[in-house]
Amino acid sequence: MSMSDPIFTPRTMTLEEWADMDEDEEGELVDGRLEEEEVPTNAHELVVSWLMRALGGWIIPRGGFVLGSETKLAISSRRGRKPDLVVYFPGTRLPPREASMGKTPPDIVVEVVTARPRDHRRDRVEKKADYASVGVQQYWLIDPQARTLEALARGEDGRFVEALTAATGAHDVPGCDGLRLDLDALWAEVDRWPDEGT
Repeated sequence: MSMSDPIFTPRTMTLEEWADMDEDEEGELVDGRLEEEEVPTNAHELVVSWLMRALGGWIIPRGGFVLGSETKLAISSRRGRKPDLVVYFPGTRLPPREASMGKTPPDIVVEVVTARPRDHRRDRVEKKADYASVGVQQYWLIDPQARTLEALARGEDGRFVEALTAATGAHDVPGCDGLRLDLDALWAEVDRWPDEGT
């Protein structure tokens, strides 16, 4: 039975139980209940893959790390999220290598927005508040349908404020010395996948 099955009933669990779930069991922990994750499209996965290469090429030579969408991040004792990508800058305290969940906030969290209204709200409202609450320094929202990048940075009051919003062109990302993102190249990669498949 999948979580998209109409008779799926979210089960109650602790943060530790959620962290210890098998990797093939999907879901995020929200208020002590397992909640269905977004259903990624091929466009979503193309954006994640492109960003993984771009961010890895930038941060790995500097001594940092980029991790993918199965990374579990503790938000509170009853809440855990699985961002599409996380970046740890050099010098950031890292969770243990064999840990199944991180309790140290990454420096950057990336979510690729999907078209479903529920997922859209979750990324733009709920997760934004969650990531701000644990001290994430930057929260990026990338929307493959609208073809936009929004990079939000943590302000002095702990809330996210706009650092960069763009749709086309190449841009230096504030707070990320040496990182230049070419959005035209990103959208070209998405467009390389045929509309009707093959």
